[in-house]
Amino acid sequence: MRVFLLLLTLTLLLGSFVLKQPDQPVATTPPNVLFIIADDWSFPHAGCYGDPAARTPNFDKLAREGILFTNAHCTASSCTPSRAAVLTGRYPHTLREGTNLWGSLPVEFVTYPGLLNKAGYAVGSFSKGWGPGDFTAGGYTSNPAGPETKDYRQFLKSVPADKPFCFWLGTYDPHRPYDAGSGRKLGFDAAKVVVPPYLPDVPIVREDIADYLTEVERFDAMVGDAVHLLDSLGRLDNTLVIVTSDNGMPFPRAKARLYDAGTHIPLAIWWKGKIPAGRTTNELVNLMDMAPTILAATGQPIPTTMNGLNLWPLLTGKTTRTQPAIFMERERHAEARPGNVGYPVRAIRTQDFLYIANLLPDRSPAGDSAYAGPQGVYNDVDRGPTKTLLVDQRNKPAIKPFFESAFGQAPAEELFDLRKDPATLTNVATTKEYAAARKRLSQQLRTWMTQTNDPRLNGKGDVIDKYPYYGKAR
Repeated sequence: MRVFLLLLTLTLLLGSFVLKQPDQPVATTPPNVLFIIADDWSFPHAGCYGDPAARTPNFDKLAREGILFTNAHCTASSCTPSRAAVLTGRYPHTLREGTNLWGSLPVEFVTYPGLLNKAGYAVGSFSKGWGPGDFTAGGYTSNPAGPETKDYRQFLKSVPADKPFCFWLGTYDPHRPYDAGSGRKLGFDAAKVVVPPYLPDVPIVREDIADYLTEVERFDAMVGDAVHLLDSLGRLDNTLVIVTSDNGMPFPRAKARLYDAGTHIPLAIWWKGKIPAGRTTNELVNLMDMAPTILAATGQPIPTTMNGLNLWPLLTGKTTRTQPAIFMERERHAEARPGNVGYPVRAIRTQDFLYIANLLPDRSPAGDSAYAGPQGVYNDVDRGPTKTLLVDQRNKPAIKPFFESAFGQAPAEELFDLRKDPATLTNVATTKEYAAARKRLSQQLRTWMTQTNDPRLNGKGDVIDKYPYYGKAR
């Protein structure tokens, strides 16, 4: 145990995976892998997490029969880099062009689907895989998540019984835009909606969240359909099933920010007979841990270039601990500022604290107020009723604090005491009481940036803003 914990500590400090021969399952036939990923789904919006309004029976069932994570976080709070981290098991800033939304992913960085394909797996993807961006610019001939299919049912049915598969089941749910009033029409009770404390508790926001939950329910239905299909094909029992999201919900101060609302995501992992059922863990998990974990579960070696942690010992109950801290980041999200520059941020999260370093605090975190893009002004925040409310009524006393929290400037350093402030609303970075914690976490973050050769170290990294942007130009 002491040796294992030491290796975990080295993983944290060095930012690279150091176990070449991880614990792996013993299977007579190679297991299948079904990775199911939502688009902009936040914790705790599932029934098993206690959300009174969410309807997620299929996710809840997998959680009951597998292992449910209550402290899982995406590596980057933006679709493209988050998905790149899942596929490569690497921090986005180590992937060059892969660090930005609407960028590319250089083919030189190995992915777990690519490695499993070489190992004889049938590999495929459905709907939203890696992206958005241009995978051909990175040297790929098909999506890095796997060759795309328009019918996931047909793909799963077509794989020969003696051939293992690795399938990425994506969706655009619950990404905006939503059908206004859809939640009410489908029976979601806005009165039961839990409005997070960083948003005003008013009818418009409640209705907006209810509409979001309709798409969460639609995603959950797809989860159930895929699992039922595999069961009917007799392939479910030997399939590792992972259900999660790429980043937080598309609301102000959530998606594209490194507060918990933007990074904290649902995660459940299931494999009959291999992963003991009925467990819930609050251990810290980074979504890039999925790549080395999948490789370990399928009996494949884990490249030492992967930064993620192999969670297989945790999944099988050989350990109850993962890592004392995780690191997260973001760069350019949408085209939201003159010159199409991003908003570089790095963060470290422990059980007790979240420390955020806004590396260029002179820039606007949500995008510029006078620079309109597809999502309007503050283009890093998706267009919707809640955003419109905060922007249009920003000067009203009841709305102004919420607007400033979501769209205002942020200081160079932010520190939140999660024990007292789980919603990450009160920055205590300049408080004397937290001086030691701020210094310790700042040093740990800098060590991580150094060990992972972060381009942004020491005020550098301007090259990241110059990487090609393949989205629709302003």
